[in-house]
Amino acid sequence: MALEDQVKGKFDEVSGKTKEVAGAATGDAKLEAEGKAQGLTGKAREALGDLKDKAEDAVDNLKDKFDKKD
Repeated sequence: MALEDQVKGKFDEVSGKTKEVAGAATGDAKLEAEGKAQGLTGKAREALGDLKDKAEDAVDNLKDKFDKKD
């Protein structure tokens, strides 16, 4: 799941940047704003994926520590 969030996040970032640039180039403020919003959403989703990875790693480390005590 974390990888999926990271990939979708990166896709949204790239798509958003494309819209942002296209909006700026054509003078379409709405498209530019949509692009900025999509890019921010992508960054947030990617950060969520990173956070999930770190949480999974922390849980795995705890499991390993408890397994070694047995």
